[in-house]
Amino acid sequence: MLVRVAFVDDHPILLEGLVSLYSTKADLDVVAMGHTTVDALNILENNRPDVIVMDLSMPGDSFAAIELMLATHPDTKVIVFTASSAIQPAVELIEAGISGYVLKGSSSSDLHDAIISAYNGETYITPGFATKVIVSMKTAELRRKAQQPERLHHREEQIVSGLLKGQTNREIGLTLNISEKTVKHYMTSLMNKLNVRNRVELVIAVKNRTSPRDRVVS
Repeated sequence: MLVRVAFVDDHPILLEGLVSLYSTKADLDVVAMGHTTVDALNILENNRPDVIVMDLSMPGDSFAAIELMLATHPDTKVIVFTASSAIQPAVELIEAGISGYVLKGSSSSDLHDAIISAYNGETYITPGFATKVIVSMKTAELRRKAQQPERLHHREEQIVSGLLKGQTNREIGLTLNISEKTVKHYMTSLMNKLNVRNRVELVIAVKNRTSPRDRVVS
């Protein structure tokens, strides 16, 4: 295995150091280096590396360049190598599809591991920092789920329709040709799904989540 890798950073000494260090690795082939986002895009087009390692703080719009790279050259894995330990940019870039986020305080072996992991289709985040990123991503996902109402199944929608008409469990059962016990089972399921404690709160929750035109009627 020989991974073709390119480095892009606007700090000349750091860039030269990276190229010099990783050129000695038996499993890496350094095919190009650059200093700006324009260089990164040109390298991607002309050299087609397996992995490109680039800083965020460079001349040009790094975020836009990375989005373009991911969209136009999905076979090239992008690793961000940055001094920034801000959580949100890392989350956004990982969700966008980058294959690695490595902090510049990391060891040379960490970056090497990131390159190999990216090449193998994995995502690498600097240890320690990774925990913060994962927690942030999970928190955001829970928040999104909390903002999206649970989808009701067809039978549950029928039960809701009866509720909104003011029917009792027995009346709903007769309408749907199911037992009163089955209706109670659905009521319990609906209360758990909508996180309410009783029938009154259930009716209120249903009314809050739907407009009149959306409500199921029969």
